[in-house]
Amino acid sequence: MEKKQSFFSALKEEVVRGLSPSRSRAASPARSMSPMSSLLRRRKNHSSHQYVAAAEPISRSGSLRPVVGEALAPLMEGPDPDGAELGESKRAGSGLGNWVKGQLSRTPSVTAMAYKRSDLRLLLGVMGAPLAPVHVSNNDPLPHLSIKDTPIETSSAQYILQQYTAASGGQKLQNSIKNAYAMGKVRMVAAEFETATRTVKNRNASRCAESGGFVLWQMNPDMWYVELAVGGGKLHAGCNGKVVWRHTPWGGAHTAKGPVRPLRRALQGLDPRTTASMFADARCIGEKKINGEDCFILKLCADPHTLKARSEGPAEIIRHVLFGYFSQKTGLLVHMEDSHLTRIQSNGGDTVYWETTINSFLDDYRPVEGIMIAHSGRSVVTLFRFGEVAMSHTKTKMEEAWTIEEVAFNVPGLSIDCFIPPADLRSESISEACELPQDERGKSAIALAAHRAKIAALEKAHDSSTDNMTWKMEV
Repeated sequence: MEKKQSFFSALKEEVVRGLSPSRSRAASPARSMSPMSSLLRRRKNHSSHQYVAAAEPISRSGSLRPVVGEALAPLMEGPDPDGAELGESKRAGSGLGNWVKGQLSRTPSVTAMAYKRSDLRLLLGVMGAPLAPVHVSNNDPLPHLSIKDTPIETSSAQYILQQYTAASGGQKLQNSIKNAYAMGKVRMVAAEFETATRTVKNRNASRCAESGGFVLWQMNPDMWYVELAVGGGKLHAGCNGKVVWRHTPWGGAHTAKGPVRPLRRALQGLDPRTTASMFADARCIGEKKINGEDCFILKLCADPHTLKARSEGPAEIIRHVLFGYFSQKTGLLVHMEDSHLTRIQSNGGDTVYWETTINSFLDDYRPVEGIMIAHSGRSVVTLFRFGEVAMSHTKTKMEEAWTIEEVAFNVPGLSIDCFIPPADLRSESISEACELPQDERGKSAIALAAHRAKIAALEKAHDSSTDNMTWKMEV
């Protein structure tokens, strides 16, 4: 008797059959064939072993086990004009589609469904694919440990990073990695909402949590792609080394403001080399116990140039700070906290500030091909909104727990074609204010439209005055 596919196994099959990392976003005949599907087809033809679908759960890391079966039709992006809900598959009988339908059938009313979609949009927008504070390249060498004419905070940070690199597998082994792949499960939930007068807690957090999975691909230099499906919603984000983009069902495909930056999810115990490069310019600011374990604290601040490049119009990124907590016992990264503050000046209205803080705890380090990988963890995200008006603050708390099911390095045949941006990528970039709750996004969008209109009017006036200018030459 055929077993019913679980969500995770269906997602795994989609990855191996070529849906990730490029097939799901193919928008032209030229991109209809996934590089990963052709890769696996070549490996099958040149191997004497037959691929067999794995019925048992994945129990170990470090292996990429392909499976066979009929090709899955691409999932439909965005709301279905025929009435299907967010992220629902148009292919009848697919494991992901059945799982989504089951989730949607549990909702008691249209109002509850609206709230669920709103929460899911906030969860995916804020926790789905956040970026690191600054640009780093995993090809950049770590700075040499220097004591002479170097502040003690800087030399201490360099020593801690050398210990971290050694504990993670060593620099030589890490430099031998050309690409990487990871697959995992996630659970997200909006846990708490607070205003100046009351606090509302989600008492059924375990029941209301949205479950799903993600796939992450990385390749040197500075290329990555992540696909995350949670609770019927689907998010794609990637970088081809030159531009960072993201695609959501509600906003389509857009480029991200600012320089090319790594995916924060990769820094959560999956990419020790990029993590060490991220903290290369950090300072050691002290020590602290994390879950009873003594840790060194490294602090990294985004420079003003990067903050300005990430800002646009009324949405200004004031600061972005990243803290890394490295265990004194093992040398590994066990906790990461970053906080960025955004100021939004609405058109003719009050100034509003949004502070987004993400605390991540990394657990269950295990070696995969000699590299120490954190196989589980959790994040707590806080959105704190405040302004010039007293007693007007709000605070939203969200939580995510994840486990890593499979990791592989140096996957044969992975090419830059797997990291090509979507064909429908819009030319204009979007600021990080798009991740904020909908009412604030609306205010920011109105103010941004006015800001762009003002700039366009000034440019038009400048061009007109230039065209009407008479040049006089004196002899």
